[in-house]
Amino acid sequence: MWFVMLGVVLAVLKFAAFGPVGAWPWWWVLSPFALAVLWWGWADKYGYTKRRESEKMEAKKAERRRRHMEDLGLDTRHKPRK
Repeated sequence: MWFVMLGVVLAVLKFAAFGPVGAWPWWWVLSPFALAVLWWGWADKYGYTKRRESEKMEAKKAERRRRHMEDLGLDTRHKPRK
């Protein structure tokens, strides 16, 4: 995502011919988009994307379970034992 945002910023600066970016060649300005494609290909191939998605889902499930247990009055972690 960072590569895409950087590419958009550089492309806008190139179109506006702002500062030194206006003098850069197009291949240099568009290179962050190529890096984004490479990153996404690597992340999909080696499971980075799925692993991050699974971690988020597990965190949501744990929070939902904690909230439901607390609502039912079954959460004894915060209460002192007798």
